[in-house]
Amino acid sequence: MSAGTRAPIGATTPWHGGLTGTAGLWPLPGGVCAVEGVRAAGVPAGLKPSGAPDLALVDAGAVATAAGVQTRNAVRAAPVRLTERHLADGRARAILLNAGSANVCTGPEGLALAAQSAAEVAGHLGCAAGDVLVASTGVIGEPIPAVPLLAGIPRVVTALSPAGGSDAADAIRTTDTTVKEAAARVGDGQGSCVVGGLAKGSGMIAPGMATMLAVLTTDAVLEPADAGDLLAEAVEATFNRISVDGCMSTNDAVLLLATGTAAAPPSRAALADGLTAVCGALAEDIVRDGEGAHRLVRLAVRGALSDGEALAVARAVADSALVRTAVAGGDPNWGRVIGAVGAAPAVVDPEQVTIAFGDVVVCADGVAAAFDRAEAAAALAGPDVSLAVDLGLGEGAATLLTCDLTHDYVTINAEYTT
Repeated sequence: MSAGTRAPIGATTPWHGGLTGTAGLWPLPGGVCAVEGVRAAGVPAGLKPSGAPDLALVDAGAVATAAGVQTRNAVRAAPVRLTERHLADGRARAILLNAGSANVCTGPEGLALAAQSAAEVAGHLGCAAGDVLVASTGVIGEPIPAVPLLAGIPRVVTALSPAGGSDAADAIRTTDTTVKEAAARVGDGQGSCVVGGLAKGSGMIAPGMATMLAVLTTDAVLEPADAGDLLAEAVEATFNRISVDGCMSTNDAVLLLATGTAAAPPSRAALADGLTAVCGALAEDIVRDGEGAHRLVRLAVRGALSDGEALAVARAVADSALVRTAVAGGDPNWGRVIGAVGAAPAVVDPEQVTIAFGDVVVCADGVAAAFDRAEAAAALAGPDVSLAVDLGLGEGAATLLTCDLTHDYVTINAEYTT
């Protein structure tokens, strides 16, 4: 197939991150607290050496339907294991989150402390310990200091507020430079509900349950099984389609609380769209705030034999250090891209591959296209970069978000524990 018979590939495939301009979605302030009855807080408990806020709590106000999607890493943090047990009945009231220590590879003591912290929260809220979920982020292998953690729980409970979403999002930041929140009202002819969320993440971000923590809330009426299905679908379309550095963490967790208090909720399809949109907005915020990142890359692959193969190619390109350093330098080196494409576990015919930076086609049918190098470099110069790959073999397509790889990323991670 010649390049001339194909549709232009420079246009960016839409990403799920937008909350504006989408029918049936109205952006709201408040993050997780946009849902009526939900309260949140973030306080300094002394877990971060800086003294910054490091303990957060989200409270649904009553026991709610709950679901979670957590890391696939074989090394699983104590809070991940405890939360999995507490989610077994599909119900929870509150989520306690801390920064400063990931509470992973900390032995039986780490698991016992996670359980003790859940029980402490439950005692203050008047619910069962099994109705409290926990999540942690920070340095691997360093135990959470038990005394400040447990002493901080009464303070974070007292601080709970319907305006506390931003404080909670702030308290779980590690290398994040921004607070990450999103919320929207979701509606159709059947009714409406609210979906809110907060997240943290900047490094150790890779597809396959992206490395981050996120809490989602909604007043939609959901049974546990349906909540789990909806959350898994939203995660697969958003948090599993981002990469900052190709590294998977031990603490990934996306947790959902559904209060069921919406008077007239919308259809399942509308709720799915809203949940995916909020997750997409948070996922884009994570990549845009990637450690040391200057540019967000919207990567679209099409023309694969299947969507799965397109995703495999997209991941190979997104995780390529050579591709991402070329983007950092504004270098339209399409050879880095086609090399990553060919290394993917997918069917690739190099004579069919076309690549574009923005609207500039730089490779057509596997060879250099006639293009203006200055125009191609300009397509890589802004904060948002589009990279499109057409394999020319079928109808399979996939999108991913990644970012450039800069000297700052190396500096941040070379000094992470020192």
